[in-house]
Parts: sequence; C-alpha cells; structure tokens
Amino acid sequence: MHNELLVGDTLSVLRKLPDGAIDIGITSPPYNKKEKNRGWLVNSVHYDAYKDVVPEEEYQANQVKVLDEIYRVTKAGGAFFYNHKIRWEKGALIHPMSWLAKTQWHIRQEIIWDRKIAANIRGWRFWQVEERIYWLEKENPDKPAAKSIGKELGSRHAQLSSIWRFSPERDNPHPAPFPMALPVRAIFSVLDGQSGLVLDPYAGSGTTLLAAKLLGCAYIGIEISGQYAAMAAKRLASPTKKDIAAFHAECDKHAIGKTFTQRKKEGSSSVGKFSGRKKTQQLRF
Repeated sequence: MHNELLVGDTLSVLRKLPDGAIDIGITSPPYNKKEKNRGWLVNSVHYDAYKDVVPEEEYQANQVKVLDEIYRVTKAGGAFFYNHKIRWEKGALIHPMSWLAKTQWHIRQEIIWDRKIAANIRGWRFWQVEERIYWLEKENPDKPAAKSIGKELGSRHAQLSSIWRFSPERDNPHPAPFPMALPVRAIFSVLDGQSGLVLDPYAGSGTTLLAAKLLGCAYIGIEISGQYAAMAAKRLASPTKKDIAAFHAECDKHAIGKTFTQRKKEGSSSVGKFSGRKKTQQLRF
C-alpha cells in the first residue's frame, strides 16, 4: 500500500494495515476540546464527519489503541511524531503523558512547538502559545530500551533545537491544520533524504502526505472525512506555490558546514553554515 489516502475511521483502517510496513509517521489527532472550548482569538473547532466531544477516559483509551496499532505497523527502529497539547478541564490539567505512558512506544523526546500565537487571552493562566510534539520510537528488538539511544541524527538536523518555532497554517479550510514545516522537519531529520513510507492516520488536508511526496517518499493517509480527503487529494495532485515555498524554507534550515566531529578534530568551535538550497533542488517539485 503506497501513495494511498484511505477514507474511514482511523482505528478500523489501521487494523487492516500489515505489520512493520511504516518507516515514519506524523499526526495531530482531534484534541477532544468538546467543541465548546474557545477563546477570544479563535472560534470553537468543528470537524466534518467527526464530533470532538468524547468522555475523556474514552478519548484517552482510544488514543492508546490507535498509538499501539501505529506501533504494530511501524518497522523496528521506526519513528512516530505525535502532536498534541496540554488541556484543562474545570481547572484540572490533562497532559498527553497520561496516555502516552500506557502505549508500547519508547518516548525519545518531548519537543515544544512554539506556535507564536495564543488560543485565548483570558486571565486564568499565562498565554498558552505552545503545543507538544512527541518523538516516539519503536526500538529494535536486538537493542533493548535500556541499552539503546536510537540512531544518531545527521549534524545538519541535530543543530535544530527541541523548541520548534513556526506559526500554524493559515488560509487553509481545514479547522486545525499544522504547517508544512512540521512534517518536513520530522521526515527529513529522521530519514535524512532517504526514501521511506510515511503514515498520517489523521490526514486532514494532507500536509504530511504532501511533505512526504516532496521529499521523495511514499505515503499512506487515513481520513474519516470524504471532504477533507478530497481536499488533500487535490493538494497532492497540484501543490501550491505557497506549499513549495514553505517546503524549501524548512529544508534550507537543515544545513551545516562542518560536523561536530570535524570541528572537534580541527580544534575549532566555528560552525560555518551554507545554504541548503542545492540539496532541496534535488527533491521533487
């Protein structure tokens, strides 16, 4: 199954996918914001073909099942980037770690996504401008968790910090899209320009799938809404100039003149960057 956008319930479709087929996945599921939680800067989020109103225990149990199915279909050593956020319900904090810790995944890193904007300006707490991105890893059975730290990132990717600063996607008819930079950074950093099979189980407007295509990778997307699936298919067939520009802008950040090992050998602390455009021009589109 390559370059497919499957319409249906995420968990049901995942259960039909084969074991160990996926190299890397990126997604952002609905947050169970109950469709009533809104601020002064944004309206409440309503999805097509899905009601984001679920008892919290049921929501978390479903996410554990989904994440464990993604674990099953991912190759040993594969990765999954899971975007979510800290929420509050009647003053009680709800953290994604509440259910991530119950999955089979090894949590390699918690990344802070600085969205640069706040969802509301009420005074109950400081502006929440960040979301979380969890880099999850399916460890190789030959390298147990206690002994494995995973594959080292290339120097051009490792120079980027654990705080990712870019604004959400704008001018997108989907109610909750993330920007092109997010899946491009995840896929490019982990695969380092190699091909692979990329999964997004909540494909939405197709940002992850388009990022995979532009990076020369195959993709599988799952989307419950036929409307959003059609939107994604159109985008995949004809990427906009804005999509292409955003893609290259992110790729250009993955560039470094000398690796840490080279600088250490030379006794130099100078980094010396170069433009990554030459590299990105070799990629699709």
